[in-house]
Amino acid sequence: MMSLDLSDTLVVGISGTALYNLDDIDSRFRELSASDPDSAIEIYRKEMSETEEIPLEHGAGHPLVRALLNLNRHQSENESPLVEVVIMSRNSPETGLRILNSIRHDGLSITRSAFTAGESVVDYLDAFDVDLFLTTNVEDAQRVIDSRVCAAAVLSKLPEHIDNLSDDQVRIAFDGDAVLFDEQSELVYKTKGIEAFRTIEDESKEIPLQEGPYAVLLKKLAQLQDRLPGRIEYSPVRIALVTARNSPAEIRVIKTLRAWGVYVDECFFLGGLEKTKVLRAFRPHIFFDDQDIHLDKAAEFVPSGKVLYATDSPLAQEGE
Repeated sequence: MMSLDLSDTLVVGISGTALYNLDDIDSRFRELSASDPDSAIEIYRKEMSETEEIPLEHGAGHPLVRALLNLNRHQSENESPLVEVVIMSRNSPETGLRILNSIRHDGLSITRSAFTAGESVVDYLDAFDVDLFLTTNVEDAQRVIDSRVCAAAVLSKLPEHIDNLSDDQVRIAFDGDAVLFDEQSELVYKTKGIEAFRTIEDESKEIPLQEGPYAVLLKKLAQLQDRLPGRIEYSPVRIALVTARNSPAEIRVIKTLRAWGVYVDECFFLGGLEKTKVLRAFRPHIFFDDQDIHLDKAAEFVPSGKVLYATDSPLAQEGE
């Protein structure tokens, strides 16, 4: 079999707990491990086996995965896939069967998977050429962020109040500083205050911001847009930047995106206003941010993922 070239393909790795709601099962396993660790795994295997034909409820990553995979309808013959999704689970192959059955039940064209029986899946991200890793495991996400192998986020629960999201267009919303861009501007704001931040950003408006943990992913999405049909304004992938920045700190952002050669469809410079109303209007399949103050409210209405700081970041140490 020929080796598949995925250099032009957006590859998303997702844990079973991010694709499906396994909260009750995981809680049950933790309870068993605390009370009777010797038999916990056997009981867990038995329970998973007995329920393996029952489809799982959707997790926060499910709307994004479904919409992304739907982009492959635009794939030309003999081209590499536009999108690949890989299941990366700490389940064993046997206990992971319910996840695989749920994928078939939902009609998701996911063909690759990694089941590691309790071991971290992070070591296998590079082997699968993953560009974005979605998980509910904070430890795994932290390892990815620290290794800088790809973008990573810790997903919240799927919102109870979520509106029906269309599969015809993928809609992704990003925060700016410490997500798309590096954390230096945010550090200036936190250590020197808003006026120093505004002054520096205005004076530096011709100097592109440095890349943050999601910059490479944004560029990969731009590549994906180039492979899709239609004018860019009507692309099947729509991207929004939702940031607390405002004038005079917005010009540097726009010029940075231009310097990177990427097109962002919508930009919202909110100047400290709460982000949830804008996000509800944009209706993203996923929203990425680094701050709980924004994520906690947004996650009630839109699928959301937290972008962790690197362990050696002053922002991470500030939160300790």
